[in-house]
Amino acid sequence: MKESQGKTVYLRDYQPPAYLIDETHLVVRLFEDRTLVHARLAMRRNPDASPESGRELVLNGANMELQKLTVDGRELAANDYTVSGETLTVSKVPDKFTVECDTLIKPQENSTLEGLYKSRRMFCTQCEAEGFRKITYYLDRPDVLSSFTTRIEADKAKYPVLLSNGNNIDSGDLEDGRHFATWEDPFKKPSYLFALVAGDLESVDSSFTTCSGREVQLRIFVESKDLDKCDFAMGALKRSMRWDEEVYGREYDLDIFMIVAVDDFNMGAMENKGLNIFNSSCVLANPATSTDQAFQRIESIVGHEYFHNWSGNRVTCRDWFQLSLKEGFTVYRDSEFSADMGSRAVNRIEDVSMLRTVQFAEDAGPMAHSVRPESYMEISNFYTVTIYEKGAEVVRMQANLLGPELFRKGTDRYFDNFDGMAVTTEDFVSTMEEVSGLDLGQFRRWYSQAGTPKLECSGSYDAGAQTFTLTIRQSCPPTPGHPEKDPFYIPVRVGLLDEYGKPVSLHMAGREHGEDIVLHLAEPSQDFVFEKVASRPVPALLRGFSAPVRLSYPFARDDLMLLMQFEKDGFVRWEAAQQLALQVINDLMDSRQKGNKKEVDQRLVTAYESVLELALGDAGIDKAMVAHLLLLPTEAYLAEIAAEVDVDGIHEVREFLRRFLAEQLEMKFLAVYEACLSGADYVYTADESARRSLQNTVLNYLASLDKPEHWQRVRQQYERANNMTDSSAALRALVNNPSAGSAMMRDELLAHFYEKWQHETLVVEQWLLMQSAAMVPDNLPQVVKLMAHPAFDIRNPNKVRSVIGAFCFNNAVSFHKLDGTGYEFLADQVITLNGINPQIASRLLTPLTRWKKYGQERQSLMQQALRRILAAPDLSPDVYEVVSKSLN
Repeated sequence: MKESQGKTVYLRDYQPPAYLIDETHLVVRLFEDRTLVHARLAMRRNPDASPESGRELVLNGANMELQKLTVDGRELAANDYTVSGETLTVSKVPDKFTVECDTLIKPQENSTLEGLYKSRRMFCTQCEAEGFRKITYYLDRPDVLSSFTTRIEADKAKYPVLLSNGNNIDSGDLEDGRHFATWEDPFKKPSYLFALVAGDLESVDSSFTTCSGREVQLRIFVESKDLDKCDFAMGALKRSMRWDEEVYGREYDLDIFMIVAVDDFNMGAMENKGLNIFNSSCVLANPATSTDQAFQRIESIVGHEYFHNWSGNRVTCRDWFQLSLKEGFTVYRDSEFSADMGSRAVNRIEDVSMLRTVQFAEDAGPMAHSVRPESYMEISNFYTVTIYEKGAEVVRMQANLLGPELFRKGTDRYFDNFDGMAVTTEDFVSTMEEVSGLDLGQFRRWYSQAGTPKLECSGSYDAGAQTFTLTIRQSCPPTPGHPEKDPFYIPVRVGLLDEYGKPVSLHMAGREHGEDIVLHLAEPSQDFVFEKVASRPVPALLRGFSAPVRLSYPFARDDLMLLMQFEKDGFVRWEAAQQLALQVINDLMDSRQKGNKKEVDQRLVTAYESVLELALGDAGIDKAMVAHLLLLPTEAYLAEIAAEVDVDGIHEVREFLRRFLAEQLEMKFLAVYEACLSGADYVYTADESARRSLQNTVLNYLASLDKPEHWQRVRQQYERANNMTDSSAALRALVNNPSAGSAMMRDELLAHFYEKWQHETLVVEQWLLMQSAAMVPDNLPQVVKLMAHPAFDIRNPNKVRSVIGAFCFNNAVSFHKLDGTGYEFLADQVITLNGINPQIASRLLTPLTRWKKYGQERQSLMQQALRRILAAPDLSPDVYEVVSKSLN
């Protein structure tokens, strides 16, 4: 075991840096077999440093060859400094001085995709969280902010485009066919925001006029073959810039904003100041090659990275424990942006669905941590849904508690007070308290306590007194290292409907509150009494998903049907549909376990029929909302809420219910499908995307019936489709509904799809993913076959996610096969990837970390796979942390 594997970093040990870097001057000379980096750092003693920090200068550095080191022009001898592990220590330096450092690195051999590396024919960087230390020796921590001037030199024919942060201040030719470009970023930033790109690229250019009248140049750099896939991202960037001005008053600050598309990238995108580097899948799109979901994702991610210019760059985090300060806040901002660009209700449902399936599972697993963690071994393992999505929910709760005007006042003050600084989540919350006068002391537990609070609700109606009492009890289960939890402060937004589905005017403590109120739950148990309630009401609970909690209430099925039909809040309406389906699924699971005949409560059929009739009868209905109402709870969600996961039972019962609904409502599904068909040219709009979503949802139901006429509809949709959304949806209907009757058609169309799109990397990744993720038994041989396909490359994160990740995360019934082959397969891939790209390897481990959720036989097999990984030689800190915590 490496020493670094066992090293834990604690928030309590944070100390300000002993030294600061005022100016950073870099010269990066790129060659085919090596890169030479010269760094000149203007440094000084930090006046806020602890006296105990000493006079040593300790710089971070890894995987490089130190060639020369000087302090104030004097070259240091070998005995003047020490290189040990990932640090370079100079024994004694003055209060103010200049360090110059020459290093040699080999980006061509850097498969970790951290620091400076080569993606095909392009040099690029990824420095968050600790990648800059793989470029040169530096104070590689977020609370050291410096101005950067960067000169890049490279072969002009191979790398005609040379980019870095800020504004281009100089460029020209050099000897031997080489050239240079110099970039200056006037805004001080931490090293994790540094970026460099060199490649044979072309750009799509535009401009944006800010609210103060400044003209900003916008450029998206791609390989020439992808120039036709940039227009949507450019439009999304302009919409993001305008939205941030209008909603947050934030104007862009440089003369140029650039985006570069890179094929090999560990993450979705990176917000480097003025030079965002994107995974190609998160920026490139056109109707022929991209689905509606891809367009939606691109708009969200482009917005997210742009919004970071203020919530992350101009105001950054003091240390990595504060990661949610920038990420949670920015996820909230991009979610609100997406809601304003499309359907707010559907956007909220999609956010909640992901949160409840993925983040709640993380909260219940061995890697559970608070929004502001107390410790970590490897920071890359904490780029999690807890930091991002749960962090966004914590910001959302504050926004809702303050209201729009006060929250905007709070964010204005936050940006103004901390511009150019590295701060903490406490600084954010304190600012919200200052502008609102609220006491958020108890609310801070959302940052410091891990786990998902559980709300057990019950209602009692007193006809004589005409009161309805809502009782809410809160608790939070133990998480690693934290067996006991103090009560959270939880805003619970509720309303009441009468027996006819009409909203009830809310009266509490002699005051009228309209039709909607936020209840403030602060105690382990509280009663909330509503007055002047003429008849037994049906509560609409947690409207807008006002807090990230698990909520239970003993709803009668007729009450759930009423909420589905009449409730105005999109989340509550969808949740009622999910709960009604869940109750029926639980009945079927119980019948299966007892060996009884499966019988479906007809009320679920009636509820789905009413939704289909609504789609047929109301031309103005939100078809995306209808599509979500028709979706059964996913296998992943059913597994997440189960005390012990019955993998085969969940799959069997859910598939049975899906086919039963299709049989019972076949003609209604068919009518909706035909009503949704359109021969018009493809456009990506919220309405058209919603139409296609509903069309393809009902097509999947029809395909489950295994009838020749429906398979023919699938073929017709594939052949007639003028967009990737409809053609890929037809293929997925074939892949996810396998039968002997459709096998030949499936193989034929999959082969045709690949033959047509084999030169489009992102489309091929869809082709790989739809086959690997197909929720069918015995799919592992197909996955192994895909890994041998020329289109697969284990060094490319997107390919790994499309095949290995898609199978292990999405195909539960095959991955969890009782012979353990799925677990053995994942262990093999993690061990292989550990030596190539530890970040990707550690992220693939998630399905194995949940072993406690399964029966004894599967538990034993999953633990066996984890122990085999733990015993592998040269295990990275990334993988070691996840495996060791999982086995504890």
